[in-house]
Amino acid sequence: MPLTALLTRLTAVGPYFTADPTPRADPSEGGFRPMAELHGDGIAGHVEEIGRRMGTGAGRVAASTAQLGLASRLWSVALGCAALGGVVPDLGPGRLWWRRPPAGPVELRLPGPRPLPGPLPEAVHRAVAVGHLAPLDEAVRSRYAVSPRILRGNAASALVGAVRVLLDRAPDAPYPPVPLVEHLLARPPLQGTGTFLHEEGLGVAFTRRSCCLYYRVPAATCGDCVLRTRAPGRTA
Repeated sequence: MPLTALLTRLTAVGPYFTADPTPRADPSEGGFRPMAELHGDGIAGHVEEIGRRMGTGAGRVAASTAQLGLASRLWSVALGCAALGGVVPDLGPGRLWWRRPPAGPVELRLPGPRPLPGPLPEAVHRAVAVGHLAPLDEAVRSRYAVSPRILRGNAASALVGAVRVLLDRAPDAPYPPVPLVEHLLARPPLQGTGTFLHEEGLGVAFTRRSCCLYYRVPAATCGDCVLRTRAPGRTA
């Protein structure tokens, strides 16, 4: 299936899996900006807005949440394409564009998508972990002092969230995503970030070994929260 058709089909899976593949003379039309800006000083404006929406201010909690949300979007697009089409799009920072809507996840635009060569596990790893998460994590660490362990745990949690949705909404995907997720969780940078379980017909479970800091938002914990199994007073 051509990548344009595949990305169009993914919109039915959910908003996190959507990346508009329409070719455009001006990809910035409508307020979209190059994803590459989030790998540097551009992350500050995004974290500030996330902090405003959460009521936490532009500190570590907002920075962690922003990184987790971006990781979710990136893994979802790459994993969705791999599972439904057996191909991974080139999500290079110079090819991918983003926009922050008034509510909900960031919107992505990938005009004229092209495939990445190589086996699916390596292509997904290169598209997301190498192409985006490494520079994004460096930007967040250097500006907000969020630990590498937290950011790696966020990335793993985002990946597991993506496969949960795929198993629920595309259970007959021709390229099963669970073995791909297991491979990614077993290699750096996600290795050692948590315990992943999959039982056929029942879905997946994941308990992370680090804290995303979301517990600092009143009455809130994430679905993979480490604090559910950790002694009181201990955080990561």
